[in-house]
Amino acid sequence: MNQAKSNHQEIPTADALPGQWLGMLGGGQLGRMFCHAAQQMGYKVAVLDPDTDSPAGSVADWHLCADYLDTEALKQLAQKCKAVSIEFENVPAETLSRLAHDTLVRPHAAAVEIIQDRIREKAFFIDAGVEVVPYCPIRSSAALEQCDSALFPAILKAARFGYDGKGQARVANKQEALLAFREFGEVDCVLEAEVALASEASVILVRSHEGDITYYPAVENRHKNGILAISISDAFAKYPNLEHQAQKAAAAIANKLDYVGVLCVEFFILEDGRLVANEMAPRPHNSGHYTLDACEESQFSQQVRALAGLPLGASYNKQAAVMLNLLGETWLVKSDNDQVSTPAWEKILAIPGVHLHLYGKSEVRKGRKMGHVNIVGDDADQVYERASAVAKILHLDL
Repeated sequence: MNQAKSNHQEIPTADALPGQWLGMLGGGQLGRMFCHAAQQMGYKVAVLDPDTDSPAGSVADWHLCADYLDTEALKQLAQKCKAVSIEFENVPAETLSRLAHDTLVRPHAAAVEIIQDRIREKAFFIDAGVEVVPYCPIRSSAALEQCDSALFPAILKAARFGYDGKGQARVANKQEALLAFREFGEVDCVLEAEVALASEASVILVRSHEGDITYYPAVENRHKNGILAISISDAFAKYPNLEHQAQKAAAAIANKLDYVGVLCVEFFILEDGRLVANEMAPRPHNSGHYTLDACEESQFSQQVRALAGLPLGASYNKQAAVMLNLLGETWLVKSDNDQVSTPAWEKILAIPGVHLHLYGKSEVRKGRKMGHVNIVGDDADQVYERASAVAKILHLDL
């Protein structure tokens, strides 16, 4: 007689259980939202960041105000925390390597080091079997002079420390590229051919230490002045075949990196229908902020799960969603002399499905990410109508 199989699956022991300490390198808004998610699950969080007034440091259970390479601070962090992660990609890889001797670090230093350098990142994509736009590594003026003229018009991007459109220049020819290269201080760069874009999208996945992967629905991203302005969930509804292709490409990248945690891979959808990878981020991503209000598990609670070695949660959308970024201009829009004024929060919060998330930053500056608004609803049309009303009140371009 055959014995019935049990539906119970053995759950492995977690690396860090609620009530214990988790560490975060970086004190920005991503770290702040990680703190909230971890604390909601019962963890205590230590944040290491040199800023005395950082968004994450102000809500952490313990803020170590020190440099990322401070030996004593790293020792204290490793002793206190069962596992440590990052909230921005430019944390020194050396910091992660040193911490890994004494505690769990996810993602690991080698993965982050690749992502910190556009030249290595592009080569890694190709090695993982993922297509990229035509490009040329630029390490010297001679390399620029010898590059294929067919790449122009192009975009010159600094290989390191570039984000939100910083460290980038559109160049029509080699002469303009040389001028931009000199303005960048002749640092290592990538020269990318400009391509005809139909859309920009991102895939956010979560990979466990055992190699399990869950995906959020792909998101359409629209930028203004190089900074993300709006993200629309379920962007690939009109590109169902491309969504599967994008997820497969993102998984190939994550598996080859032996990545653990939340990973965002940004893609270009070209006018000819091809999908090419642009760049990746080893952390929760601005385009995934909508998950805080539209999904079963947010990208931040998933980051906690992956870091702590807990089973990954569900990543499907419960509702349609749009995310609007709030930059410093939202506070300055009514002023000719940069006088800060409070936006009409009461008006947008009167609209059904609107969720306001502010980052606790004390100084308002143009171009600075101060918060975001998530708008959710039953379907895409309803959400877009609500988002349009919010954008009008806050003087945002939709």
